Amino acid sequence: MSLVYFIETVMRRDRSVVLAGLGSIILVSWAYTIYLAGNMTNMTDVSDASMGMEMAMSAIQPWGAVDYLLMLIMWSVMMFAMMTPSAAPMVLTYTKINRQRQSELKPVAGTAIFYLGYLLVWTAFSAVATLAQSGLHAATLLSPMMETTSPVLGGIILIAAGIFQYTPLKYACLSQCRTPLGYFMTEWREGTWGALVMGVRHGAFCVGCCWLIMALLFVAGVMNLFWIAVIAAYVLAEKLLPGGHKASLGIGALMIGWGIWMIAGVLL
Repeated sequence: MSLVYFIETVMRRDRSVVLAGLGSIILVSWAYTIYLAGNMTNMTDVSDASMGMEMAMSAIQPWGAVDYLLMLIMWSVMMFAMMTPSAAPMVLTYTKINRQRQSELKPVAGTAIFYLGYLLVWTAFSAVATLAQSGLHAATLLSPMMETTSPVLGGIILIAAGIFQYTPLKYACLSQCRTPLGYFMTEWREGTWGALVMGVRHGAFCVGCCWLIMALLFVAGVMNLFWIAVIAAYVLAEKLLPGGHKASLGIGALMIGWGIWMIAGVLL
């Protein structure tokens, strides 16, 4: 009994350390996202005419290297804030399995490497999103709050995201995200490199499941805190709640309808 008690105590300690780390990352990421959104709102509320003209001129200027870097950081931190809660069960399952297998890699260290692999994929996604935002900026298709000014473009994004909810790719990626134990039964790899590869692969499944959902930020506003929270909550429910994968079908229908309504408002 004493050995069993010792093992359970160690596992609880690992879980507590990992939960504390994930919680800290979530809090810091959300705090930074809220800070940026607040600054953006303050900028758009400026009533001084000369300041407004200066902002309008800067809005059409091409981006420099610093702009790309700042946007990459913004997207990356926002993705960490939105996606880490839904990834927590997978991360904690890795910690538990790693301890049970008595891997050469310490559970907490291995978990950090696994999570790093996950974040690397979302950072890569953020780089693509930054390039997409740059293109929309150059085409003057974004407002100061970074939402599309074209109802047709917004409608197309919504319809595409809605249709994607019904595709085999969406279901395949989502099923990998919803079953942590099943994922590790088929994907387990030992060692540091193995932990990183598993994290990257899980991140790839996660991006494959959610990338068009994240594209909706260009419709609702990249810095719109309400919609950021709504999308994050939807992703969390879709992955963790019983029947969450079925709810995505209803949400997909709503997105298609919303997109058609936006486009029809322009054409009719």
